[in-house]
Amino acid sequence: MIWRITVKTFTTHLSLLQDFSLAFRFFSSSRHENPEQRSFTVSYLINSCGLSPQSALSASRKLHLVTPERPDSVLSLLRNYGITDSQLPKLLRSYPSLLLNDPEKILLPKLEFFHSKEFTGADIGRILSSCPLILSQSLEKQIIPIYNFFKSILHLDKMVVHSLKRSPRLLLQSVNKSLVPKITALREIGVPESCIRFLLRQYPCVLQLKHEKFHEIVKKVVERGLDPMQVVFIHAVQVFATLSESTWEQKMEIFRRWGLSSDEIMLLFRAFPICMSLSEKNIMSTMDFLVNKMGWKLTAITRVPSCLSFSLERRIIPRCLVVKVLILKGLVRKDLGFGSFLNPTEEDFLDRFVIKYQNQIPELLSLYKGEVGVVELGFESEEMCGFKQL
Repeated sequence: MIWRITVKTFTTHLSLLQDFSLAFRFFSSSRHENPEQRSFTVSYLINSCGLSPQSALSASRKLHLVTPERPDSVLSLLRNYGITDSQLPKLLRSYPSLLLNDPEKILLPKLEFFHSKEFTGADIGRILSSCPLILSQSLEKQIIPIYNFFKSILHLDKMVVHSLKRSPRLLLQSVNKSLVPKITALREIGVPESCIRFLLRQYPCVLQLKHEKFHEIVKKVVERGLDPMQVVFIHAVQVFATLSESTWEQKMEIFRRWGLSSDEIMLLFRAFPICMSLSEKNIMSTMDFLVNKMGWKLTAITRVPSCLSFSLERRIIPRCLVVKVLILKGLVRKDLGFGSFLNPTEEDFLDRFVIKYQNQIPELLSLYKGEVGVVELGFESEEMCGFKQL
């Protein structure tokens, strides 16, 4: 049999052999690296940095230590600026080559910058352990420009610190390519500076969204009829940033179970966007109590939708019991809007509905605290549960 090998076939086979040879040499060199060096690296990561044997072995594939001097200096510097022994493993699992950085020239200026901007040691520890790659960024080209951009909007250092603590990964974003276009887009549709500041303070993670996703969400919120001039617009942006389409539909279905139409649900959303971020358990239990036990109409709840976010056990039930007792005693009017006693702060509620009536009902504060029940006040539990306010 005569084998005929074309030039093209020969070239292809030769290329494959060369690739195989290169891969073999790489694999061989990886397997035969200095055992003592590998052993020292793993041992150091376990004994000096607190990594587990498995994590240390994994990290040692990206890190080769020869002597302990530099990594010792790095660890000492990190500890001096707030990194705790419990945070070190998380930091080094993500960024093991940090131990090879020059502590004085590379790391110290970055740590000192954070320290000079009102970040406490605990703040620095939490931020860097949650996003270790911050220390791989250029101070002059990345960290300072991000900080200055936030300060140009928030004005106060403590506000910038608050925002970056909530979303440390923003320090990895590009000012000109990521942050400026998003803020510009909000300004172009009429979002006022006060609402932009609110976004940066409360929901800075929204700015981490990809450019296309961010614009898609803003467009969706506008189409839902929310006013860009109002802070609820920012709440709605946050809600859509965290909810998938399927989850949105699930939440719509939950409210439909209570007899609300799609239009009524959208009215609820426009007034209080956060209602769509609440868990099914939260929505169902709160609605059950307000509608079935308190006897309130759905229209009353949609007028004060923020009540859905209140704690049922710590706020709604204790306050409702107090007000029911006051109504039954004839001390407050029957048609008292429940927003008037669910929305106030703890101090205001106590002043207006508990302390004010303690002479007439001495046990009212104890009822509010859950120390006595309605029976001890002379009411039948059936009477309390069956009372219809609206």
